[in-house]
Amino acid sequence: MKYLIIADIHSNLEAFEAVLEDAQNHGGFGHTWCLGDVVGYGPDPVACIKLLKQLDPVCVCGNHDSAAVGKIDVGDFSSEAARANRWTAGQLSAEDREFLSGLPDLLVEDDFTIVHGSPRQPVWEYISHSFTAADNFRYFATRFCLVGHTHVPFLFEHDGAEVSGSVLRDGDVLVMGDNRLIINPGSVGQPRDREPRASYLIFDADEMMLRNYRVTYDVTATQEKMERADLPDFLVSRIAWGI
Repeated sequence: MKYLIIADIHSNLEAFEAVLEDAQNHGGFGHTWCLGDVVGYGPDPVACIKLLKQLDPVCVCGNHDSAAVGKIDVGDFSSEAARANRWTAGQLSAEDREFLSGLPDLLVEDDFTIVHGSPRQPVWEYISHSFTAADNFRYFATRFCLVGHTHVPFLFEHDGAEVSGSVLRDGDVLVMGDNRLIINPGSVGQPRDREPRASYLIFDADEMMLRNYRVTYDVTATQEKMERADLPDFLVSRIAWGI
């Protein structure tokens, strides 16, 4: 069985559609795990929620999802993110709000703990460094943990004594052995590793392998929608540069 693992769609419909098409071209998938931040930043929150729901996903809540439905305050966001989130909140229907409000902070699926930020602080904490990852290995009991939030595809591995980290690149294949792992698929809608292509993972449960993929999408189309919605200029420009 194959699983599509995605995070941080951020209302970017063009990127989301490109990921789904690319995943089908790489053999398809039977299940979808989404690590939160379906909305925020981008111009198509309603369409992205609708498309995600069609996949019948296992999905957790991200900080932007929570803010869009008033579960957390945008006061801790950057001014651009807060402005975009207020716009997003105004686009959502009652059904959209119900979907986002019902997303849990943490889920366990087989050998995987699934969160947006970290197992220690599921909605807010960034796992960007080995020392943060090392602390977080104590907060989940499964072999593997899936996280998003940083928008960078990354892997942290605990061999029982030390924790090491490595960036995941397009086409990387990971054979999942005995070591415990914290795995980030990168971002669908707003990559931040200076690589603008949408990022995602495919997990093959039969072979116990993870594969990282990047796919080009129509950035200009997304930017034009963002401009028409009067979203912040920085958010419009950054998706072209992957920052």
